[in-house]
Amino acid sequence: MVRSRAMRFVLSVALVAATHGLAAGADHPGLRITTLRPDDKVQVHVESSRTTVSVHSPAGISRAKIERQGPRWPCHITLRLHLKGLEKLKITSGPTTLQAAVSSQNDPNSEAPRVRLWKDGREDEPLDSEHPYWMPIRLLGADGQPTKSIPAEQGRFEMPLPRALFDNNPKQITIDWIDFYR
Repeated sequence: MVRSRAMRFVLSVALVAATHGLAAGADHPGLRITTLRPDDKVQVHVESSRTTVSVHSPAGISRAKIERQGPRWPCHITLRLHLKGLEKLKITSGPTTLQAAVSSQNDPNSEAPRVRLWKDGREDEPLDSEHPYWMPIRLLGADGQPTKSIPAEQGRFEMPLPRALFDNNPKQITIDWIDFYR
């Protein structure tokens, strides 16, 4: 009886892992994700060589620690933050800190919200698309289409994490976010 319960437990864990793309022996390692707040919800989806980490944060201010469970990180990781705004984003990978902010003031002459991105606390030295830590941030509406409307009701901020964050194969990265300063 104990053996059959143990077997059922192992099978149920394997099923959950496979559903989330975290099955042992997969080309991509599993990820252990812990959040600061108990009401934050995280989903991991793996398709081919792309891993998407989708975070729902009802409070709008929180943190997630993402720890690789295998020998290396997936090749492509996209972060989706389901927030109404993104006044502050901080991603820490070892000694490197990448920070970003998306202006909540809509510019009527622009096709997209104004995004600022900087590294290691040097806000006066913004990164450009040629920098290895460049990270395009897209604002998507509830329909998944690009929008510039903030607050993003039922929308999300989507960004492919720069490969440079994983060059030294850190055991974990930490992501902090604030939707709007209060």
